[in-house]
Amino acid sequence: MRHEIKGLYLVTDRALCGNRSIADVVIEAVSGGVSCVQLREKDLSTRAFIEEARIILKLLKPYKVPLIINDRVDVALASGADGVHIGQDDMPYETARKLMGKDAIIGLSVETWEDVENAQSLDVDYLGVSPVFATPTKTDTKGAWGLDGLVRIRSFSRHSLCAIGGINMKNAADVVKAGASSIAVVSAICSAENPYLEAQKLSTIIKYKGE
Repeated sequence: MRHEIKGLYLVTDRALCGNRSIADVVIEAVSGGVSCVQLREKDLSTRAFIEEARIILKLLKPYKVPLIINDRVDVALASGADGVHIGQDDMPYETARKLMGKDAIIGLSVETWEDVENAQSLDVDYLGVSPVFATPTKTDTKGAWGLDGLVRIRSFSRHSLCAIGGINMKNAADVVKAGASSIAVVSAICSAENPYLEAQKLSTIIKYKGE
């Protein structure tokens, strides 16, 4: 593991931001305590994705918050982002590492126990435990891990764990107690009336329960 990913991890969703720009939501969230941002764009053209990533990267620099690109190693390289998050059907980790270099942050989603076991030999920076709870923002998964699944992964894996899927104010503390080093949220912040306040509340829960 090259980088420690911990705290509140924001995954962006353009549709959930409503009339606000992703940049506006990101800045509010980071000001409120988000410690890592993953830019996820499924429908943008490659050119537009790169341009957006460069804008967000520039905004994050003063805060020293890393920018992770979802799925797209080409966009991460072209924009100068800090890393990439890949799923089981994306580019293989070994290939992504060769392209991104030794200093890049690379996270890997795990959806089955076999994924967890296979990841043990990989020098990824964190595992994205996906999803912990069922959620409408992640519909292409193989079932929810639940808190028991998260505990099981924590007891086995040598990697830090980033939990994602259905996490909010009500269950964030339990997720941290179960072994997550960081919690990733999408709608909890992107759909919030006040992303700053939501980020502040969630990051406080994580910090308190992690001590």
